[in-house]
Amino acid sequence: MFLAPVRLHIPDGFLSAPVAAVGWVLAAALIAAALRQTRAQLGERQVPLMGVLAAFIFAAQAINFPIAAGTSGHLLGGALAAILMGPWAATLIMTAVIALQALLFQDGGLLVMGWNLLNMGALTAFFGFGVYKAMGRLVQGSRGRALAAFAAAWVSVEVGAIATAIELALSGTVPLALGLSAMAAVHALIGLGEGLITVGALSFLAAVRPGLLELEKEAPGRGTAVAVGGGLLLALVVAALSPLASPNPDGLERVAERLGFLERARDSAVSLLQGYSLPGLANEPLATAGAVALGSLAVFGAGLLLGRLVRRRAAR
Repeated sequence: MFLAPVRLHIPDGFLSAPVAAVGWVLAAALIAAALRQTRAQLGERQVPLMGVLAAFIFAAQAINFPIAAGTSGHLLGGALAAILMGPWAATLIMTAVIALQALLFQDGGLLVMGWNLLNMGALTAFFGFGVYKAMGRLVQGSRGRALAAFAAAWVSVEVGAIATAIELALSGTVPLALGLSAMAAVHALIGLGEGLITVGALSFLAAVRPGLLELEKEAPGRGTAVAVGGGLLLALVVAALSPLASPNPDGLERVAERLGFLERARDSAVSLLQGYSLPGLANEPLATAGAVALGSLAVFGAGLLLGRLVRRRAAR
């Protein structure tokens, strides 16, 4: 029974045990490297921003937007986080988001979490950041930065989709030619939405907190508490809009249904707030919004905790 939306989150059952194990090893190594690399990069005032970004990305991921052929998409957020804080810090932010999605809401499997952390976190962050910086050297001005951000976000979605197709093929789930063409095609459309949301978020920040777009500065600077409070409030507002999400299946689920391997999905062993819904609430929209808001607060705390851990180690 397929209980939770897949999004680019691979559920247990889609990947073979050896492939899943390799994903865990690589993810653990990369997260350890991210913790080391961010020690010299993360300023004390930037620590709260990790929590705010994690909360916003978590909430925004709960709002699916419709695309062609009865499929929906949503923000991944790796490129956005990397543009604001660099790819190493973005990897930690996405780790907090993806891990709590799996643990709290069964969104993505536990056995395959390593690949979800890599596909949706590290790869989107590093490729998105690379494209943004490369294009930033070629185009100038606010329109140029917007174009670079859009391209970075679009590429990040495609890279994650292509990586997922390769992992499915290595697991014997679906032939590479079929999986790659299907995943790349549907996520090329989803990437357009990713690009628009990323540009919109950066434009908003440029208007209200322009210092956040300069990695060299210790953002948010003065008014940190106000900035963090405002960012967290924005995340909760986005969470309140989650019941408006499109009910259409997301990219990976649509591909799995089309290519005939959807039935391989297995429920996670952990089931706390399954299906993005608070138990005991008869009002379904309220139960959904409440669950996403609770998840956003939990992810905010996890992002903040990771940032504090990095700073504590840097001070030694």
